[in-house]
Amino acid sequence: MSAPVIGLTTYREQAAWGVWRQRADLLPTQYAEAVTATGGLPVLLPPVAVAGAADEVVARLDGLVVCGGADVDPARYGAEPHPRTAGWRPDRDAWEAALLDAAEAAGLPVLGVCRGMQLMAVHAGGALDQHTPDLVGDERHSPGGDEFGAVSVATAPGSRLAGLVGEHLAVSCHHHQSVRSHPGFAAVAHADDGTVEAMEAPGDRFCLAVQWHPETAADVGLLAGLVRAASAYAAQRA
Repeated sequence: MSAPVIGLTTYREQAAWGVWRQRADLLPTQYAEAVTATGGLPVLLPPVAVAGAADEVVARLDGLVVCGGADVDPARYGAEPHPRTAGWRPDRDAWEAALLDAAEAAGLPVLGVCRGMQLMAVHAGGALDQHTPDLVGDERHSPGGDEFGAVSVATAPGSRLAGLVGEHLAVSCHHHQSVRSHPGFAAVAHADDGTVEAMEAPGDRFCLAVQWHPETAADVGLLAGLVRAASAYAAQRA
């Protein structure tokens, strides 16, 4: 059986390489490397503002990762921006929301990473806490710059997540926002300060999201689980 095709949503940022300084669609290489290492074939999915594009894309995928990136637009959950909320990308919010709709309709396996979890919660009708340090009193989840915070996480016994990564693990986080509410999803992991660090949808479909960055760790249990689910999805579709 051929390797499953895994779509990875991308940033759209001002970037520099060689003599060029211009807007670019990009993503840290670790995402694609982690997908490849677990048996998948990565495909980058930059924002597309064309009617029906998400359905066409999802029809060609076996799995989807909604990747990390900028804050979600607070207007999507009826909130005014916090002073530390900045740089949201309406084009990416709209594209990823459309992909989530198409993925749900098709039963496509989905993994959300960091911003991906937040977008999935908001898309389901939930809301975010816009600056987690206001709640927990420290910067452990996002220490600043390009550093990841080391956070200890406990998973919910019997959850899909626990079956993939175990009951306890140390994770790499870089999020100053967190999920306050998540309709239709169960919270399946918490940091020791109470922050929701993962959620999953009920049922047989792989639909799971985490606040941490599994692509940065040697343990790629989450991405391996997605790739296995994508392989089963591809086989069933065939």
